[in-house]
Amino acid sequence: MNLVTIAKIYETSVIDHTNPYTAIDWADTVDRQSEWFMSPKLISLYGTEYYANLSEIQQKELSFWEAINFFTLNIHGEKALIQGLAARLYQDHGIAETGDIINKYIHIFLAEENQHMSYFGGFCNRYAKGPYPDKKIDFPADEYAPGEDDFLFFAKVLIFEETVDVYNRIMATDMNLNPIARMINNIHHHEETRHLIFGRQVVETLFKQYSPAWSAETLAKIQKYITMYFSVTWAEYYNPDVYRDAGFDKPFEVRQAAYKNPINQKHRQEISSSCIRFFQNIGFLEKAPVL
Repeated sequence: MNLVTIAKIYETSVIDHTNPYTAIDWADTVDRQSEWFMSPKLISLYGTEYYANLSEIQQKELSFWEAINFFTLNIHGEKALIQGLAARLYQDHGIAETGDIINKYIHIFLAEENQHMSYFGGFCNRYAKGPYPDKKIDFPADEYAPGEDDFLFFAKVLIFEETVDVYNRIMATDMNLNPIARMINNIHHHEETRHLIFGRQVVETLFKQYSPAWSAETLAKIQKYITMYFSVTWAEYYNPDVYRDAGFDKPFEVRQAAYKNPINQKHRQEISSSCIRFFQNIGFLEKAPVL
């Protein structure tokens, strides 16, 4: 663990934070059919015949519901993140040698994630019928090898946040987007860059600390779980509720076709490539999972 790096992002966070009450100039309404709310190339149906057969008005309407789903994924992901981080405050998880700076930064981390949810939730509640339901089901193990539970938690957080951040970076600079949607993505990316630095530091530290004692069977099980988690995370980007709200008659058929589309398969692989390389570089994954 690089203490200098953690201390630096902590100190930066203390002076560089966004006021959630003034950061967004909320409009009373938004026009779902005249503005883009998600960059077209990030829309889950982009590159499919379903998307090509829509008029521009319908594509923009779809982009609104895709944005609602994207913000929803952030809400549910950050709720789980906050719960997990809070449970790990002031506990020794094999990184105690880093001193109190970890706990100090986790407090900052928690505060920022709570603020982020207020942006995502504010958009969903103001302009739609609220966030979509959380459909992810987690199956915790009955027993964990030493360090396994913490490694899995932080590895899953990293996968979730790295995927989200690529979307944030693209949409933060897309001047065709509705300004509120663009601003939310911009704020989130700005603060998430520090979270990602922290996350990579913790994941690498935990892996080096505990993996030498893991059996081959335990390591294989963890690798299989994380590979599956990549796929589960991506599956949520193809939400039948979005397609139903956008006017498609057979949303589950649309979802299946979109997920299997070669263009989307390539898209998922490209978006996750940096995160996958990180896991390969620390020696955790030998080969890239097929997404």
